[in-house]
Amino acid sequence: MPKIKTHSGAKKRFKISKNGKVIRAHANKRHILNKKTTKRKRGLRQTVATDKTNTAQIKRLIPYK
Repeated sequence: MPKIKTHSGAKKRFKISKNGKVIRAHANKRHILNKKTTKRKRGLRQTVATDKTNTAQIKRLIPYK
């Protein structure tokens, strides 16, 4: 069976944790930061697990990670 190509965009955006969860970063941290509170920006730094409805699709995009 041939190898599966990894999706280039997905491999840059997602990681798999030791428990098999898909880890992602928060959005809205790139620009227009003046109007966002410090507390909000601090929260956006953290990583979070993806929703369970998207996990299977993302794992198909990054099969060897």
